[in-house]
Amino acid sequence: MIHLRAIKFEETAVSPSQFPFNIPALQELSQLTFSAPVTLLVGENGSGKSTLLEALATAVGSITVGAADAERDPSLQTVRQLADQLKLVWQKRTRAGFFLRAEDFFGYVKRLGKMRADLEADLQRVEGEYDGRSDYAKGLARMPYARELGAMEDQFGRSLDSFSHGESFLELFQSRFRPGGLYLLDEPEVPLSPSRQLTLIALLKQMVEQNSQFVIATHSPILLAYPGAAILSFDERPLQTVAYEALEHVALTRSFLNDPDQYLRYL
Repeated sequence: MIHLRAIKFEETAVSPSQFPFNIPALQELSQLTFSAPVTLLVGENGSGKSTLLEALATAVGSITVGAADAERDPSLQTVRQLADQLKLVWQKRTRAGFFLRAEDFFGYVKRLGKMRADLEADLQRVEGEYDGRSDYAKGLARMPYARELGAMEDQFGRSLDSFSHGESFLELFQSRFRPGGLYLLDEPEVPLSPSRQLTLIALLKQMVEQNSQFVIATHSPILLAYPGAAILSFDERPLQTVAYEALEHVALTRSFLNDPDQYLRYL
């Protein structure tokens, strides 16, 4: 399902030489329409795809995995003026979903690990402080910590920091994806092997069938092959939908795999 149908860019008095308004791909945009449940943003580093995704997350008010919600996340301060110029056109407003940048995830896992360790330490402390007292009194003292620890385990299963990076990334998606959500993902392929990227594609398909929408910035030729996705190239002027086979990412990867020596012999 397409929850967010379009973004309209309103006029601004901010200088066009000021970041992020100086990004060429964004300067030429007046409206961006989402025509498929999965929209993939592709382009060279610095082309503006991540900046637009951050501004969109701020305008939507998305929960930011690994940080505060997007409206309060200090790392998004530089895109707030751009977010203020975005008018969101909804088909059906949804509050479900989240915004995820790959670089935020690892700090998120560390914080979850610390929370778990703190709760386990609190349970040990209660055992010591209530030694010799009734099981009933000890149970009451343990209850808030045990309940919170149980909720974490229900949501995430075994601790995320006991997985590999790729496994923990997929575990997060599996535990946090909900039907009917709008999910904004910035380069989710970073910690994933090719086979894990295929697993992510399967998860995306499953959630699309449950009325979720995705906007994803990616460099991955594997993710870019998602069936039926709308691929928006930030390397084109103006920004436009591009066929998978016409992408430079795809052509270069295919050429390299067919003849690596052609690229490596001059190194």
